[in-house]
Amino acid sequence: MMQNPGAGEVARLTTNFLNEREAEAMYLSLAAAEKHAARAEVFRKLAAVEGRHAARWQEMLNAAGVALPRTRLGPRVRLIAWLARRVGVDAVLPLVRGMELRSADDYAGQPDASDLVQDERANARTLTALTKGNAPAGVPTAPPGEAEDDVSGTILVREHWHRRDQGGALRAAVFGVNDGLVSNLSLVIGVAGAGPEPRFILLAGIAGLLAGSFSMASGEYVSVSAQREMFERQIALERQELADAPEEEREEIALLYQAKGIPKAQAEQMARKLLTDPEAALDTLAREELGLDPASLGSPWIAAGSSLAAFAAGAVLPVLPYIFLSGALAFVLSCLLSALGLLAVGAAVTLFTGRNPLFGAFRMLTIGAIAASVTYAVGRLIGVGVTG
Repeated sequence: MMQNPGAGEVARLTTNFLNEREAEAMYLSLAAAEKHAARAEVFRKLAAVEGRHAARWQEMLNAAGVALPRTRLGPRVRLIAWLARRVGVDAVLPLVRGMELRSADDYAGQPDASDLVQDERANARTLTALTKGNAPAGVPTAPPGEAEDDVSGTILVREHWHRRDQGGALRAAVFGVNDGLVSNLSLVIGVAGAGPEPRFILLAGIAGLLAGSFSMASGEYVSVSAQREMFERQIALERQELADAPEEEREEIALLYQAKGIPKAQAEQMARKLLTDPEAALDTLAREELGLDPASLGSPWIAAGSSLAAFAAGAVLPVLPYIFLSGALAFVLSCLLSALGLLAVGAAVTLFTGRNPLFGAFRMLTIGAIAASVTYAVGRLIGVGVTG
């Protein structure tokens, strides 16, 4: 039994216990939100791993005579669970993977948790496989020590998981809002610094909103269209080869699996089973041989519309007060509304970086304030130069 542990030691054990219980609850919420039975089972296995980790810290707290703290979900985990239910589990997997990697880093500095580092990193690898939807053969989508019951069947079912990857879309939306907010705030404040009539500030803000939104949309449309056309061409060639020479393609798939460390007999069995589903076979060849991700063949129109909407959502904030007000009041409200937007975006960015939300919020506020101050000073100089 641990005798009279110091306050620092109690705090460490308590933090570890709460973090593991929180992670366990998070994975169970992902399992509940996941509609695919095989994926839901993976999340439940990950939850069991976190539960075993929590049991270790609970035992140590009990041995130290410390009462167990009440487990509560933090705002980040609550948001992840909410997004998983509303947007889809795939949208939050990159965030969860980042949390696992940070847990591994935290444990790396604790001698009595060195064996847990591997578990946390294995969980992160599993999440990487689920995020990409094309885990290499031989990399289990289950915690250490829990082998797949049917490796070939798992790979076949995995080929359908990639079609719902939305993690990148969530990140793009957050940064799109940030781009619109910072750029149009700088424009509006810069024009206001020159001291023109309020209608000119409003005109500049609306022009900046429209110009930036359509610029982002057109750039995204062209980019996605070009990428889609290239991918479609290469996948069409692979589809033709699969139809004309299925045996050669089967051998090729078997070799790909062998290169991943699968024994020859099992690799050939997996290749034969995979070819019973031509689309799954094509997906595997596209990913492994061509290095392409069929899931990235998104709609150019959806990409353009999403970019336009995200940029406009941020860019409209500095403009809103000038639609209804004028003068100093509109200027102050524009700054305040923009500041609140910057704080919200900065906090949202920490979902991807893992930093403290307050740090992210005030960092983004500082960046926006610096950009706006520079353009305001330039506007004042130009305004004085013109009127003087």
